[in-house]
Amino acid sequence: MELFYTTREFIDLDAAKVTIAGDEFHHLTRVLRKKTGERMLVTDGNGLRCEVNITAVGKKSLEGEILGHSLIEKSGTEVAVALSMLKSPQRFDFFLEKATELGISEIIPMITRRTVSQPSNEKIEGKITRWNNILLSAARQSKRYYLPELHVPRPFSTVVRLEGYDVRLIPYEGSAKPPVFAPSGYKILFLIGPEGGFTPGEVEEAKVEGFIEMSLGKTILRAETAAIFAVAMVRSQLLERSEKEWL
Repeated sequence: MELFYTTREFIDLDAAKVTIAGDEFHHLTRVLRKKTGERMLVTDGNGLRCEVNITAVGKKSLEGEILGHSLIEKSGTEVAVALSMLKSPQRFDFFLEKATELGISEIIPMITRRTVSQPSNEKIEGKITRWNNILLSAARQSKRYYLPELHVPRPFSTVVRLEGYDVRLIPYEGSAKPPVFAPSGYKILFLIGPEGGFTPGEVEEAKVEGFIEMSLGKTILRAETAAIFAVAMVRSQLLERSEKEWL
């Protein structure tokens, strides 16, 4: 069954009812042509899994009966990526989509010394809306019950001082040190620079704050490729360990 999202306020477990409106409603009714009597999966993006039977389709919303529900356990290993905003919006969008499919937990758009794209506060709201739509679409396609947490853009100096991570890594093209393999159950943060890379001063600042440098190989990767590779690298480690925790 296909998976769809709605906010927790529209899921009433006691009454066994769910309501879907907005973009998800449009996708269900206009694109997929869902009708009453059909079944689907619904989540709040925070681990709740509901099997739902569609009972009514209105002009602006859809109603459903919850046939059963459960709570999907959250992954013990979480991966956050702070990626510089990129000159090409399409490349940043590509990262959002693929990283979501691969299981990223947290996304921090970052502004560094060499970041070209630095939108005004007036334009940030529109970008956040578009980015959230990309995350939602990718999560729906890959059947993720937890949506990634998306931050507003933050400056590099703020990101390197964020707390709450067990392992903090800064891959960059000037490093010759091999990748760091973190144990499962850790919360990992990667810093990925812009098209021109981090400045030497930024690398040093990150190290002073406790980040560990590492290389992603001898070839130079595009920023969005490096960010996707970082998430995929952790995913592959979990699969290699035959662990079933990755969501």
